[in-house]
Amino acid sequence: MNISIAKAEIRTLIPHAGSMCLLDSVLGWDDESIVCVSETHRDPANPLRRDGRLSAIHGVEYGAQAAAVHGGLRARSAGASAPPSYLVALRDVHLYARHLDDVTSPLQIRARRLFGDAGNTIYQCDISAGNIPLVEGRITIMLRAQPF
Repeated sequence: MNISIAKAEIRTLIPHAGSMCLLDSVLGWDDESIVCVSETHRDPANPLRRDGRLSAIHGVEYGAQAAAVHGGLRARSAGASAPPSYLVALRDVHLYARHLDDVTSPLQIRARRLFGDAGNTIYQCDISAGNIPLVEGRITIMLRAQPF
């Protein structure tokens, strides 16, 4: 796995600005996977909170951002930039907690590329705290259609 990456560099790889950039750092990555960490789930100003709580379903966004960072790192290592893409599908999402805001440990976010390349990709994402699984599922990312 490659060296760790701080939040400032993460912000250069994804379009999420301000507090919507949920990942604090990348612990390591290679061509197939990435491991990130975040403590933003405990932040009362987290933009995904509703009625003061952060639902576990928002763990999918943490996984999607990890996948986006992975795509950006892969593109950069090939001398390019990642093309604009959208999260278009969720499959086999399992929630093992109701909320994330009451999890006291940092979140560990893993995204593993199962299929695809350069924007049209399927990732398996797993969010845990310590050895406790919180959220898992597959996300499908597709290139943004270019106007004719």
